[in-house]
Amino acid sequence: MIDLAVKVVLALFVFFGVLNLAALHTWLERKQSAVIQDRVGANRASILGWRLMGLFHPLADSIKMFTKEDIVPAGADRILHTLAPVFSVFFALVTFAAIPFGDRFLLGGRVIELQVAKINVALLYIFAMLSLEVYGVILAGFASRNNYALLGGLRATAQMISYEIALGIAVVGVIMIYGTMDLQELVRGQGQNLAGWIPLWGIVVQPVAFVVFLTAALAETKRIPFDLPEGESEIIGYFVEYSGMKFGMFFLADFLETILVACLATTLFFGGWQVPYLTSSGFQFPWGATLPVSQPAYVLLGVVSFSIKVVIFCVLFMQLRWTLPRFRYDQLMRLGWLGLFPIAVVNVLVTASALAFLKR
Repeated sequence: MIDLAVKVVLALFVFFGVLNLAALHTWLERKQSAVIQDRVGANRASILGWRLMGLFHPLADSIKMFTKEDIVPAGADRILHTLAPVFSVFFALVTFAAIPFGDRFLLGGRVIELQVAKINVALLYIFAMLSLEVYGVILAGFASRNNYALLGGLRATAQMISYEIALGIAVVGVIMIYGTMDLQELVRGQGQNLAGWIPLWGIVVQPVAFVVFLTAALAETKRIPFDLPEGESEIIGYFVEYSGMKFGMFFLADFLETILVACLATTLFFGGWQVPYLTSSGFQFPWGATLPVSQPAYVLLGVVSFSIKVVIFCVLFMQLRWTLPRFRYDQLMRLGWLGLFPIAVVNVLVTASALAFLKR
């Protein structure tokens, strides 16, 4: 019973934490775009005269979405039209259950895993949930009974399916190196040091896989330069017939996907919660110096390290969004099938050959 209560508390913490992080993401993106365009950015929303650099704007956006009229086209399938944004947000949220954001620790004689769902094949679970997100997109286009929305949905579906293949193959090299699909164990494997001082993170042993993964993952989020399904200046997106909170849920799903990609990149390639030279007993530096650290401090440092890495990736994605131009659709497909896919396959073959040679 106590274990169940701990899991419920942890699930609620992750649920509300991720939603708040998505809200903060909207504020941070506005501020970063303002800096790039030499503007002040969102700074008008206030409570009792307090503006706090525009931090109340995500709350104002939520109130605006909730109070707007929910319009459903006359010929639309009302049930599917309602389920589409729910699917998009739901599958994005449940994927976070498999993300470990800290190392295990002892509390009252019990081992507490900082992971909502301890799954031995967590990577398979994550990719399964990412694949199911496609249904929200295609349902939005189909249920709207709008040809342009349907075209946007088909574009998004083709894009997501195409890049999921390269995304999955890129991860195979990491699985081969660390020998597990359990994300907890995969992160612990990155706690070792190469030659005594280089952290054995995924990006060190799989740099090509990291480039392929990051590019394909950005395409999965459908953001610039991969925002072909919903390019506002030329193409009508799959949510053209949505308004109110349903419209807001699609945007929420996009921000959740961005944060999820940042969490995955951190977990697979940047050591997750690992801090260089930090073990459960304290810091052990290559030159022989040590610094003892208590268990609560060790766990807290891991959570802070994971959070900082995720925020850095989110800022990087925002920078790319405001820096790179949009691809043409033929360029998008060519990059996925003729660029990333062959590179990912060759990387797996090279990794397998190297591992076989080293084991001889």
